[in-house]
Amino acid sequence: MPSFKIGHRAIGLDSPPFVIAEMSGNHNQSLERALAIVDAAAKAGAHALKLQTYTADTMTLDINDGEFRISDPDSLWADTSLYALYEQAHTPWEWHAPIFERAKSHGMLAFSSPFDETAVDFLEGLDVPAYKIASFENTDLPLIRKAASTGKPLIISTGMASVAELDESVRAARAAGCRDLILLKCTSTYPALPLNTHLRTIAHLRELFGCEVGLSDHTMGVGAAVAAVALGASVVEKHFTLDRGAGGVDASFSLEPAELASLVTETERAWQALGQVHYGATTAEQKSLVYRRSLYVVRDVAPGEVLSKDNVRAIRPGLGLAPRHLDAVLGRVARRPLARGMALDWSMFD
Repeated sequence: MPSFKIGHRAIGLDSPPFVIAEMSGNHNQSLERALAIVDAAAKAGAHALKLQTYTADTMTLDINDGEFRISDPDSLWADTSLYALYEQAHTPWEWHAPIFERAKSHGMLAFSSPFDETAVDFLEGLDVPAYKIASFENTDLPLIRKAASTGKPLIISTGMASVAELDESVRAARAAGCRDLILLKCTSTYPALPLNTHLRTIAHLRELFGCEVGLSDHTMGVGAAVAAVALGASVVEKHFTLDRGAGGVDASFSLEPAELASLVTETERAWQALGQVHYGATTAEQKSLVYRRSLYVVRDVAPGEVLSKDNVRAIRPGLGLAPRHLDAVLGRVARRPLARGMALDWSMFD
């Protein structure tokens, strides 16, 4: 499929993976820390920084019990109300412009996940280059249509969505004007375990929906992301923080600066290593051909002496006859004196 661009970055299998650093709520309600995260992401080589655009009131109701409270004891946010969580995690809307400007100053792209239609309108005023629909919103067809109607590239995380739900979402996006679509394989647990990541879905998504595909990765480390690139991911998104030890709503499953730098390097190496179907010596390997094994005289041979395993062997380097000729050589008679260390050729024997 043809590649396209988000800002100045080409997206597609013919281009290096597009690495997105997700700030989420790791700013801990400090603009100074948010800007430091931007600086660190740029220094680590991330191609884009992503925010989340919502308020507690656009996400939920200010109710502190029942289904509005997180009851799962295994959740990172257990026994917290949804409203309190989103109040803690949201990025103040007035911070978006200075954060985007800081990213721009580093030559890094910046955009966001809108969580309702008012957020799309707000982000349009900031001229973002793309939109990302989060996994928990991937069935919100009105939101998808709103973002798609801007005509900008649209990224949709697929966490929890069935094939039927994704089909609805993709159809809605296409019908609303989305030309450039990316689906991100995602497992919506925090952190996600490698066993629950199912990266083989990446190639299937590409085949089913005919769009670019990537990974929104909540696992620890960079292994899953590198494997995803090998399986056809052209985009990788990871949560990012300055220091997991400093805490924050998403800090425990976020990469630190050295890890993000490793992610950028290793995913590009994985992409470079894919290459194409190729056999035989590459251009870079030509000089190594001389170090293959070949047939050499390993003991002085007199004229008229029979060549045998005692005086001819396959050794390195590779300037003699190929080892496959050994059976044809054994039993032949030397035409002239052959010294130990001579590369064998057909003119030396009858």
